[in-house]
Amino acid sequence: MATRITALDLQPFYRQSIGLDKVFDRFISQIDNSQPTGYPPYNIIKTGEETSQVQIAVAGFTEGELEVTVSENTLFITGEKVNHDLPEGWEYTHQGISQRRFVRNFPLADYVEVIDANVENGVLTISLERKVPDTAKPKSIDITYKK
Repeated sequence: MATRITALDLQPFYRQSIGLDKVFDRFISQIDNSQPTGYPPYNIIKTGEETSQVQIAVAGFTEGELEVTVSENTLFITGEKVNHDLPEGWEYTHQGISQRRFVRNFPLADYVEVIDANVENGVLTISLERKVPDTAKPKSIDITYKK
């Protein structure tokens, strides 16, 4: 029997993260609007103050069967196996390795960019970095006191 979150209280996070309201709202809508699925499994790792990685298990997928795209502050990872025929006279007696198509998406915070993506040992690693432009960074304003 699957457990479903019916109430999620993010108020403690809202109090300590001014300006991240949109990120939390997208997170909540993602939970509310998605079908629970565990395929393919993934990790999200914070690798530095402004950097992180998404790791997705993609064992069996080869070059040309995976796609990573970013659109409207959302990271999309798509995998679709190309059907490879077995040699003449061969047949499956059991086929337990998944051949199904998948689409995983992750909402990205403002100014987060995909730095690179690579596959090693059956794991797709996508490196992300938050690059806030100077015009969006806070600036200190000098106060002039008149006598």
